Amino acid sequence: MHLQESGEMYLETILVLSKGGKSVRSIDIVEHMGYSKPSVSRAVGLLKNGGYIIVDNDGFISLTDAGLEVATKIYDRHMCITEFLIKIGVEPHIAADDACKIEHDISDESFDAIRRYMEKE
Repeated sequence: MHLQESGEMYLETILVLSKGGKSVRSIDIVEHMGYSKPSVSRAVGLLKNGGYIIVDNDGFISLTDAGLEVATKIYDRHMCITEFLIKIGVEPHIAADDACKIEHDISDESFDAIRRYMEKE
């Protein structure tokens, strides 16, 4: 199953929420992303069917290995691109918003070049 940008965003959100040390439920995603309960419910179902997440009997959501791989890739891109944009003079809140848009569309080659540049700095 090929993930679209929205699926990547949901996986990244689950990763970020789980880093807070608590178990993640659909309502947490609703509150974090500002989406409607039906939209989140549909996305959770698609991600579950795609093998990216597991939802236990109590409604707690966890990433599978495949989900963690995608979520980590997107999160790492977000952080690196945000840092890069800030470094070249973009306001932090704008950099974070723009990174969120760029992280899904940037090629691996361009992202790797940004990462190498940032590692040199």
